[in-house]
Amino acid sequence: MEQNALERAQAWANNSYFDESFRKEIQDLIDSGDEKEVIERFYKDLEFGTGGMRSIIGAGTNRINTYTIRKATQALANEVIRSGKEEGLKEFKIAISYDNRRFSFEFAKEVASVMAANNIHAYIYKRLNPVPLLSFSVRHHKAQAGVMVTASHNPPEYNGYKVFWNDGAQVTPPNDSNIINNYNSMTDFSSVKTMNFDDGLSQGLIHWVGEDVENLYFEAINSKAINSKMCNEEGGKLNIVYTPIHGTGFVPCTTALKNLGFSSVQVVEEQKLPDEDFPTVSSPNPENPEALALAVKLMEDTNADVAFGTDPDTDRVGLAFKKNGEVVYLNGNQIGILMVHYVMGGLKKSGAMPTNPYFVKTIVTTPLQDQIAESFGVETFNTLTGFKWICGKMNELEKTNPEKNFVFATEESFGYLNHEFVRDKDGVSSITLLSEICLHYKLQDMDLVDALDKIYEEYGFSSETLLNLNYFGKEGSEKIGRIMENFRSYSDKTFCGEEISYLEDYSTGESKSFTESKLSKLDLPSSNVLGFNFTNGTKVYMRPSGTEPKIKFYIMIQEKEGSLSEKKSKALAKTNEFLNYIKEQAEQA
Repeated sequence: MEQNALERAQAWANNSYFDESFRKEIQDLIDSGDEKEVIERFYKDLEFGTGGMRSIIGAGTNRINTYTIRKATQALANEVIRSGKEEGLKEFKIAISYDNRRFSFEFAKEVASVMAANNIHAYIYKRLNPVPLLSFSVRHHKAQAGVMVTASHNPPEYNGYKVFWNDGAQVTPPNDSNIINNYNSMTDFSSVKTMNFDDGLSQGLIHWVGEDVENLYFEAINSKAINSKMCNEEGGKLNIVYTPIHGTGFVPCTTALKNLGFSSVQVVEEQKLPDEDFPTVSSPNPENPEALALAVKLMEDTNADVAFGTDPDTDRVGLAFKKNGEVVYLNGNQIGILMVHYVMGGLKKSGAMPTNPYFVKTIVTTPLQDQIAESFGVETFNTLTGFKWICGKMNELEKTNPEKNFVFATEESFGYLNHEFVRDKDGVSSITLLSEICLHYKLQDMDLVDALDKIYEEYGFSSETLLNLNYFGKEGSEKIGRIMENFRSYSDKTFCGEEISYLEDYSTGESKSFTESKLSKLDLPSSNVLGFNFTNGTKVYMRPSGTEPKIKFYIMIQEKEGSLSEKKSKALAKTNEFLNYIKEQAEQA
């Protein structure tokens, strides 16, 4: 058995700070001789990725449990106090929310208890609430940080810890690295401060957050409707099916839809209430058609216009509808294209487009959105993958260029933001916006495919595909590293038959031209991301996931010749070629 992992496991099993059942779980694991499981649980500490900390629930340094939650919270508390004192603050606050997963409420209370023990006021929702309402609470309470206990759309055995900073966005440098350093430097769990939750309440250090704050959020997002008059007068004509997939979305999403005038809403009964086991799906991820199966069935049975689904923490939304008897599932790029075009077109038509408008997207999101924004006179900013970077850019511009006005933000992984009241992707406001878009086109006897084709005819055709290759555990992590290094050292002038224009390496911050002998600098933070850009406008990006054991490949095809149907056909063929080529290259690593 790997000695370091075994030593760490034995140290935990013998540490009287941990409760007896926790220690027994570890000792039983050691005694079982299950070397692989001991290594998986103890070969490293949990790391902060693009979304914070996420892992399987269980005993171990590489697992989510009461003690790693406490340790992470102490590390966060230390950074909140340090940075707050630097700013001259006398009082410190943190906002807390949680989803429906196993131990989410218990973990959230642990967060509040550790914060209270550090004399930091903790504002925790009375009932489970999604990511957007956590971000809203951070901003509303003028908190120095926030914690969302969630593992998003991961399987039921996972939970996680998502850290937000004082702007309401996920934490970014240097604060994230400071928290990580604090976490890694803590070797004695007994150094973590904690107190009884009820004592924190009675001492006025822990505060329940109720419906008054929730209602302020609903009022805020309602104010951003592009055509509220249409929604309030005609909203009942759009027949909607919605599923929260056992997560946090039922109350906020149905409330937001009702407030805007969408009265014909059916909720999937089997998935309506929170359930930590997610019994009706293999994975509660609305990006996957299987997760929307019950919603689609209800849509078909009732002849509804559209089916929506949100993930457990309600920051992502997926949709399906029927066209010519077939169920259509739009990908995240296509949904984003529709939103960008509708929001910007609507603002311009109504005369409500602000001065110096800007739009933010990620480098792995379709460049067609850049073209749409440009046509409406909206400036585009591209960021690294993840809404933490999108909202970090919003925060930066708010400080350095206050004359610029935010219009919209999107990433390809089904995340969207159409308002400035929170600083993360918002599945609640996205459902109201998508309902508005569906209604807008229905009143013209059009569906979303018709709407997309109209946009493609005007701006050119793009096709986007995401390939996920999963590699689990320590061996998988090493495999992903080899794959990235092989592509990083790629020297052929063509890639799957396409001529390479330049290769962007965000780890070194350099762009290498394949047509000229020169390097240029990239104006984004360092990250383990590679981007192949081809002479015909096609792009392929790749990066290891920050929160899951997988490597992601983003294939973005641009087709400029022929009719729309010919472009679609050529894009499909080229996509399949890229998929096969990438899999072959990965297999050899």
